[in-house]
Amino acid sequence: MSAARVFAVGALVVAVVLVGALLLKGGNLTTYELTFQNAGQLVKGDDVQIGGRRVGNVKKIELTDNNQARIKIELEDGFAPLHRGTTAIIRATSLSGIANRYIALTPGPDNGPEIADGGALTAEATTAPVDLDQLFNTLDKPTRKALDDVIQGSATWYDNAGKDANKGSKYFNPALSTSSTLVNELVGDQKAFTDFVVSSSKVVTAIAARRNDLSSLVSNANETTGAIAAENTSLEQALGLLPGTLRKANTTFVNLRSTLDDLDTLVSVSKPATKDLAPFFRQLRPLVADARPTIKDLRLLVRRPGANNDLIELLRKAPRLQRIAQPTFRDSIAALRKSTPVLSFIRPYAPDLAGWIRDFGQTTANYDANGHFARIQPIFNSFNLNNTTLVPAGNAARALGIVSKQFKRCPEAASQTPADQTTVYRDENGKLDCDPSQVLPGP
Repeated sequence: MSAARVFAVGALVVAVVLVGALLLKGGNLTTYELTFQNAGQLVKGDDVQIGGRRVGNVKKIELTDNNQARIKIELEDGFAPLHRGTTAIIRATSLSGIANRYIALTPGPDNGPEIADGGALTAEATTAPVDLDQLFNTLDKPTRKALDDVIQGSATWYDNAGKDANKGSKYFNPALSTSSTLVNELVGDQKAFTDFVVSSSKVVTAIAARRNDLSSLVSNANETTGAIAAENTSLEQALGLLPGTLRKANTTFVNLRSTLDDLDTLVSVSKPATKDLAPFFRQLRPLVADARPTIKDLRLLVRRPGANNDLIELLRKAPRLQRIAQPTFRDSIAALRKSTPVLSFIRPYAPDLAGWIRDFGQTTANYDANGHFARIQPIFNSFNLNNTTLVPAGNAARALGIVSKQFKRCPEAASQTPADQTTVYRDENGKLDCDPSQVLPGP
């Protein structure tokens, strides 16, 4: 045998020994003790996982003095040491499985204290699973009976339907794959998913606190839906008119677009003026506060409990009042129109009338031995003066004298007239029935 062949055989033996040593050599294992309320059907050799990856196994299961489960696990090198804040939970691959459990670890923060080899996690940091039979035990007897009926009904449902079920089973794979994609998207961002679950829990809690209001809402919605369904004919007619309405509304909306363009100009111009609104509103606020009693009184004036005591009831009676007042107003208007010439004639004599009342009052306010200074007596032209002798006049002469001595003085003619004749009033159109030549004698 040549030296080269011997060297090759020796190198092969050395390589086999190295590979065997590497395969037979175990990695460094770190041991921890976990305390659970119960072992949850764990058995020796079950997996220990972190994030869905196997990192160790269950080494030993014991019962503590207070009837809790002490489980010893071993972690492979590279996944230890654990840190404070680590939690553990026993999970199952399915609710109906037996002895298919594993321990899922959630490592604590890396900046926390390390848990030494052989350290322990107390029951406060662990969670035992809830088995399906425990869930069933929480149900009362009628509920369990109803669930049993559901299961039996499902069996009846699938009885003699195997072929159809087999046809439908071919769609399971795409349904599961798409569901898996959906779930992966949901749990891709754990923080967002956790926040969503927490927020949903708060929403459900808030809704549960308002369950009476929600029940009333559902009841009212049911009555509303029933009322709408009862008007199905009217609803059908309304839906038939809706297309035409929408077409007309479309034209309106198109025209509204140009209106909004013009409104933009108005808004732009109004912006400088809006800076004065804040001071205006600050000054307006005290006025609004002071106006509350007035508004309250105005509200009571418009509408007040009781009968015949507010403006609304007054307005309701206004039509009847209008019917009664209409002929009265018509006659009053006719009377005013007919009295207008009289008032037009009397109006210029207002100063004379006021002066007469004033002077007559002053005159009749004084007394002497014979009574008031003012003495009034009727004068009849019973005599005519003939030189120094009074000659009785006849009846015709007396009447003639009364008529002939009536005056038609103009306004202001009762006062002495100045030389410029400016005090005698004359109307512009000359229709006033008076004689401007009748003035008081004297300069």
